[in-house]
Amino acid sequence: MMRKELILIVSESIDVNDSSATKGRVALIKNLQQCGFNLMVYHYTRKNIEIEGVECIEIREKKWNIYYLLSKIQLIIRRAFNYNIGIHFEKRIGFSFSFFNDVKSIKMALQNETDFEPDWVLTLSKASSFRTHMALLEIPKWHQKWLAYVHDPYPMSQYPEPYNWLSPGHQQQEEFFRQVAKKAAHAIFPSKLLKEWMGKFYPEFNERGLVIPHQISVENTQKEHGPSYFKENFFTILHAGSLMKPRNPSGLVEGFQQFLNNNETAKIESQILLLGNKTYFADYLNKKSKEMPQLYLSSGYVEYNEVQYIQNHTSVNVILEAKSDISPFLPGKFPHCIKANKPILYLGPKHSETLRLLGEGYEFSAEIDQTDEIAQHVEQLYKNWKNRSNERYLNRTDLDYYLGREYLEKVFKSKIFSR
Repeated sequence: MMRKELILIVSESIDVNDSSATKGRVALIKNLQQCGFNLMVYHYTRKNIEIEGVECIEIREKKWNIYYLLSKIQLIIRRAFNYNIGIHFEKRIGFSFSFFNDVKSIKMALQNETDFEPDWVLTLSKASSFRTHMALLEIPKWHQKWLAYVHDPYPMSQYPEPYNWLSPGHQQQEEFFRQVAKKAAHAIFPSKLLKEWMGKFYPEFNERGLVIPHQISVENTQKEHGPSYFKENFFTILHAGSLMKPRNPSGLVEGFQQFLNNNETAKIESQILLLGNKTYFADYLNKKSKEMPQLYLSSGYVEYNEVQYIQNHTSVNVILEAKSDISPFLPGKFPHCIKANKPILYLGPKHSETLRLLGEGYEFSAEIDQTDEIAQHVEQLYKNWKNRSNERYLNRTDLDYYLGREYLEKVFKSKIFSR
């Protein structure tokens, strides 16, 4: 009997309701477990969460050390005087006091582990944190077996246009990631374009970087019934996810309205749902919803199992990205949309990971501000739905495989375990 490979996973969170990033990390963990690998998960979720079939250990925050005390003093001053003193320190040291305390907490928990001797150590993070990566950087004995998962560009100064973010202390953050690139055995990217993009800044990623896409979850956790605002017998366009400032939805909304104006019948059997945070566009969208009753806006975050139900039963799922020359990201919702097997309306740059996977000739794609073209796509999608055409389905078995457990197992066994 072949010995099972042992993988220690260090994840910042395993709570699928805290972000789309965590949904992707948990799907990866579950698929690795389905591959038959022996896993242990240390997580910094700050709550007791279990993944069936996987040993999960909650990392406790270390308190009453200098970083913890400084972070609390900073918080008190911010609340009392609405002034963030931390930004001055971050310019010098690159990171917040709470960041260093979290790293210390993660590192100490891992150093206390003596019963599990892993073949590989996989660090997972979310947003712009990478605390787990800093913790592993400080444990040299695991560097030769370290798999550093890089889900997004880091630091923010290395995002493509139009994400003009320059965080305090970005020079120190760049040096931190330079060390990650040098010390990790492999970096794992969810996107081929992201690997190439980060390789421009850190050449080691070109040499030792691997691509493992966001995973299609092996489980179906959707609700049994949809919410009242979702009319299942309607032609429905769904955009699920927060609308970051560069992801302007006006082209989508105006294109949908133009489609309605050109199709009287569609007005009484169509809807467009925007689910998630929309802070930057709230005034515009609230105004639009008053003149277009077919537009539904959620009041904020919508629970994952509710979104999952709608994604699986909608007519069209929308992937909306920023206006840019390139989008190296693989959106976290991409595997959910593939699993739903409904047409995807892709709005974003032609040079993107999403279009690389869908194919350059994918029919239903446009730039986010191409209102006329968006209206035409929606009209064709409506006709396919109305005529009950087979094109109401995506039918991409190639992407089912690429985002699934079998391909994941193939990459791990041929690229990682074979060394």
